[in-house]
Amino acid sequence: MEKEFLEEPQDIEDIGFLEEIKTSNLVILANNLGKDYEIGDFIVRAVDDISLRIKESDFVIIKGPSGAGKTTLLNLIGGLDSPNKGVVYSSGVKITNLQEESLATFRLINVGFIFQNYNLISTLTAEENVMFPMKLAGMNLKEQRERALSLLKQIGLGDRREHLPFQLSAGEQQRVAIARALANDPPIILADEPTANLDKKTSLFIRDLFKDMKKDNKTIIIASHDDHLIELANRIITFEDGKIIREEIGNSKT
Repeated sequence: MEKEFLEEPQDIEDIGFLEEIKTSNLVILANNLGKDYEIGDFIVRAVDDISLRIKESDFVIIKGPSGAGKTTLLNLIGGLDSPNKGVVYSSGVKITNLQEESLATFRLINVGFIFQNYNLISTLTAEENVMFPMKLAGMNLKEQRERALSLLKQIGLGDRREHLPFQLSAGEQQRVAIARALANDPPIILADEPTANLDKKTSLFIRDLFKDMKKDNKTIIIASHDDHLIELANRIITFEDGKIIREEIGNSKT
């Protein structure tokens, strides 16, 4: 479906980026990204001239202190926010050029988001929350229900499918949020501190879900300090004051 968004490159720089994407098997190419926010009379530079290349099936951890700009970087990579400067290519598409309607459709099919605070729709059941992105993608109702139930069983919540978010524990809500992120089987998963609010047992369960995604060759980018998630990564990026200050090769053997 992403091929619908492809267009002929407009200049030499675009041609160069697309050639790099093809030859290096890149899923994400971000170049000279910058993002500023105005807070009163001050300008905060959340992302400061960042360039990043992420290959297919990479498992990337972004770590750094609170306020470093990790969430902003994830939002730029995923097309939830727009940079003040620079470009982002995702799955070969220059998403920084897309209009909002096309960008929303692209995100729906190509990127699964997992938020620290879950962001479930409070008036929908667990099953309906998982079905929601499938409905937006045009899947028929029978297929929506079958896939939602399959995903809920996969995360151990098949018997909780009719519960509303307030009837679920924090860990259960996060598991539903992960199922929702997988609903349309996107190739890219972005997660912002997915285990930050959870107890150790639930965090390990979430770790195992990410391990399964890794085995399915998803490209995974997570902002986290969780050592159990870091163990899965093949790349570990340290982010501070809007800049990448260090990158390490992970020790993952899984």
